[in-house]
Amino acid sequence: MAKIHEISSEILSLSVIEKILQQDTEIILSKSAHDKINHCRAFLDGIVEKNDALHYGINTGFGSLCDVAISKDEIADLQLNLIMSHACGVGEEVPQDIIRIMLLLKIQSLSYGFSGISIDVINLLLAFYNKKIYPVIFQLGSLGASGDLAPLAHLSLPLVGLGEVWYKGNKVPSTVALEAEGLKPIRLKAKEGLALLNGTQFSLSYAVWCLLESNRLFNLSNLTTALSLDAFSCQLSPFDDRLHQIRPHEGQIAVAATIRQWLHDSEIAKNEKVSVQDPYAFRCVPQVHGATYQALAHIESIVQTEMNSVTDNPIVFPDDQEIISGGNFHAQLLALPLDYLAIAMAEIGNISERRLYQLISGKRNLPPFLIEDAGLHSGMMIAQYTAASIVSQNKQYCTPASVDSIVSCNGQEDHVSMAANAATKVYKVVKNIELLLSIEFMAATQALEFRKPQQTASRLEAIISAYRKVVPKLTKDRVLSTDFEKTRLFLRNIELILKIQ
Repeated sequence: MAKIHEISSEILSLSVIEKILQQDTEIILSKSAHDKINHCRAFLDGIVEKNDALHYGINTGFGSLCDVAISKDEIADLQLNLIMSHACGVGEEVPQDIIRIMLLLKIQSLSYGFSGISIDVINLLLAFYNKKIYPVIFQLGSLGASGDLAPLAHLSLPLVGLGEVWYKGNKVPSTVALEAEGLKPIRLKAKEGLALLNGTQFSLSYAVWCLLESNRLFNLSNLTTALSLDAFSCQLSPFDDRLHQIRPHEGQIAVAATIRQWLHDSEIAKNEKVSVQDPYAFRCVPQVHGATYQALAHIESIVQTEMNSVTDNPIVFPDDQEIISGGNFHAQLLALPLDYLAIAMAEIGNISERRLYQLISGKRNLPPFLIEDAGLHSGMMIAQYTAASIVSQNKQYCTPASVDSIVSCNGQEDHVSMAANAATKVYKVVKNIELLLSIEFMAATQALEFRKPQQTASRLEAIISAYRKVVPKLTKDRVLSTDFEKTRLFLRNIELILKIQ
């Protein structure tokens, strides 16, 4: 029996979204949400019928054309024209897992009953989500201010029978998917096109995906660090809880505790060390990883608020019988955290590459480049080059988007957030971190081969044992890019491996 999540007024958290996505959950509207949507729409229909005052985007033009009145019999055409004219996205396509989140978050935002949307539009969005009909959307086009206009226009095109969608693994005209599922395109009513296009769901969906992935990669970074600490024969004293209690940052304390847990029964860790102090990439892991830990927590709090917000314009307050224009679509609140997230995750990659560099350096009784017969074989020499190139690219992606603004819409939209650019940049950073940690993991497990017969912690040994069935020890030169991809895929299933042990 399929799992079902009911869209309601309850707080939508990151963990709930993760479960919905992982469990392939069907989403439905609660009765309360259904009633709120209908109540708001009924009030708005009454306003349209009276047509005795101008209301932005309902019976006026858009942007700097906000003072142009639109007659009652042209209102439907106005909304269709809005979607078509704003579908100006270009560049690479948005990944389907991001589009899935966009549909979910757009439904959530519209379900509060302040957007004036009709139940027919919501039902079609629900059908798209549940039947896995994903509109083709492009990454470039949003300034993150009047909402994510171009991406959300492409999200909306299939609702009116335009544009393309991904359906059952193929890119097809939206009409093909609609017909196959017995669905019909809708004729938009007053404000509906505007409600669909205004909003932060493009930038927000990237933020949600990147946070979920960053949390996974953060945990993985502590695992790879534990392996690298033993591989480089490091002191465990920097992880002593007493150090962190007198500088009691939550992240620092948590990371140190995690490393102690990973290495609590390590034979290598308990050996007497020759070195008095280790390089910062090992010694300062609680401080560096801990800072990212706290950044993730801060960013998650902002993203969660945004997930539970109404971000279109104007906002309809049916109980107060008012329609209020404002700026809830402005995504500065996302642009800054998205830039911060890129920086926080890039630092996880920076310090990972430094540990890799130390591991292949030929120090502490490890062979140069972690290979026997170095010279004839280059071992993991160029693995560090690859990691360095990724780290350098991440630094370039960390140039903040949120400090930029370009005037648009004939001066009406004179300050924009560029949150969408921040979103697509951090997506690339997060993808790169997965690659960097995969390279470090392979290097650390390779280095530990040279510590035998001494062993690392029992849980880590079990992981290495499972890994060796996928990627064997490097005894002579081979194509490492293949090994890196196998490692990446292995680590994506690390939670399953840990549950088995």
